[in-house]
Amino acid sequence: MAHVTRDAAPRIVLVGATGALGSAVVELIGDLGMAYRDVQLVASAGSAGRRAPLRGRLQPVVGLEDVDFGAADLVLFCAGEAVSRRWAHAASAQGALVVDASGAFGADPATPVVVPQVNGHLLHRRPSGPVAGAGPLTVALVPLLHGIEHRWGVRQVVLSSYQAASGLGHQGVEELLEGTELALHDPDAEPPADRFRPALAFNVLPLVGQLLPDGSSGEERRLVQETRRVLDRPHLDVTATCVRVPVAHGHAAAVYVEAESPVVRGELTELLASLPAVVVHDGGCTAAPPTPLTAGDPDRVHVGRIRVTPHNPRGIWLWLVFDNLRAGAALNLLRIARIALAGAGAGVG
Repeated sequence: MAHVTRDAAPRIVLVGATGALGSAVVELIGDLGMAYRDVQLVASAGSAGRRAPLRGRLQPVVGLEDVDFGAADLVLFCAGEAVSRRWAHAASAQGALVVDASGAFGADPATPVVVPQVNGHLLHRRPSGPVAGAGPLTVALVPLLHGIEHRWGVRQVVLSSYQAASGLGHQGVEELLEGTELALHDPDAEPPADRFRPALAFNVLPLVGQLLPDGSSGEERRLVQETRRVLDRPHLDVTATCVRVPVAHGHAAAVYVEAESPVVRGELTELLASLPAVVVHDGGCTAAPPTPLTAGDPDRVHVGRIRVTPHNPRGIWLWLVFDNLRAGAALNLLRIARIALAGAGAGVG
């Protein structure tokens, strides 16, 4: 294939274009004014033949079997792990830069897991295979830990997440809304429980992802593995409990960090506010902390409830809120693509 040059924008293939994450990527391509020569929207056979909006125009959606990866410069995988495992290496072998959001390759030591604000240097040399975009929790968390580590060191991280239904795509949100409406009309009715078991409406589920033999979940293991890899701290003490909550969009997390040295709250607040794509909500004791409904800018991580524990000046508590689709995933994919293509002599915008 003819690769892009410095004066040419990339030819993009977006796999999973009609899903929740794929739709967020399409939206961001328009919002960011991203330059491209062509965008091919790809989805499952059930969605092939549809048209999806891209910069005000309806673009045809094609099936995976009809894609010529050899004609692409950038392939973004926003579908499930099975799709990525089947197609990602094939696309990479044909010369495209492949960026995967599914988590399929996060445990593969040969595949870089990237949050560009922290370890974007891994992209300065064009990767020979797929690049793994970290999961939404990791994307929100590790830039904060990276800043704290450079100032005070990080000894331990304990996280509890409160994750929205959109983490399971459009169908997850639809099931939550359907179950909520049904329960409001008939409290004794049995709500749908196809995507979430048991049902999510008016409930919290203390398991995100598959339950593993050691009692942890797939989401918790992914967070631990990715955090260690992105920070290049293979033995960092990280533990998490991931919970699904009846919220349509927007993840939240309560994070405890034990630093290596005592922390001054004012310095901590200033440091967090100085980080790119972070908004600190710290207006004093009367200020309301950010929530998925009130946080604001969907392209930033919102931080509130900043505390240094009185009995342990090395202990820090943070409250995080972020749009799991945009700030937590789509933006990360496009940042990875921009840096990697720039290193290969091309840009994305």
